[in-house]
Amino acid sequence: MGHCPHGLRLQPDQRAVRHAAGAAAGRAGIGATDASGRAWPTARRERSGVSGRCFAPPRPRVRSRAGLPFGPRDPPELAFEEDLAVLDGASGTLPWLCVCVPSHWAPEDKVGLDFAALHGPVADNAALVAASRQLVALVTDGNCWERHVWTISPSGRYDQHPRRHDRTPWPDAADPRQFADRCWLRAERQTFFPVGQGTRQAVFTIRVMLQPLPQAVAQPWQARRLRDSLASMSAAVLAYKNLAPARQPLLRWLETRA
Repeated sequence: MGHCPHGLRLQPDQRAVRHAAGAAAGRAGIGATDASGRAWPTARRERSGVSGRCFAPPRPRVRSRAGLPFGPRDPPELAFEEDLAVLDGASGTLPWLCVCVPSHWAPEDKVGLDFAALHGPVADNAALVAASRQLVALVTDGNCWERHVWTISPSGRYDQHPRRHDRTPWPDAADPRQFADRCWLRAERQTFFPVGQGTRQAVFTIRVMLQPLPQAVAQPWQARRLRDSLASMSAAVLAYKNLAPARQPLLRWLETRA
């Protein structure tokens, strides 16, 4: 089981589904940082006013250990559960990216962009963009870092590349319970870990997790936390996440579970 900062439980992704999406896309070394959320988690370390959590170097889940076939001629990036990118600390750019399941962004458009340009579309991003240089220095300083982002989606599909799939519409249901029954909690565990020593490069990993929303919100305290988070979002964040049409029915449903 995976988890997101709100304490909601998620099932790990089915990598076979993700790899099918990646193989269909041609896996031409594409990808990028998803910005479905921006808050860095509670810190054990702080620098330049930006918080992050340092953690032990990750052990990516290898496809063979997950019971999936993998041979010597298969692309090596398909061996891992996480999607991958490389962040260069000297230039602040992403020179190499490899992503199966983007969340409504086109990885091929992000190759070579710097950190500020990557996060240009993010809502309420002034502080994030202003701190771009410090953030790049932080996550390429030779340590390992972790954060989580989340959203609610009307689609249970892992691959949400905008040129491969049209955006799934929100449910046409007046009843809040029926509306929520057709929604999904989508979260990403994102990590940075160094490439060697002194290279000022970091591997950025994205692990997507999905679970039907009613299963993810199993306890009243989870409903309250999610309700409070949704209620606090600005109009710009709601528009960026495509949550504006869904906020009121979701809030009504969460009230019944809180």
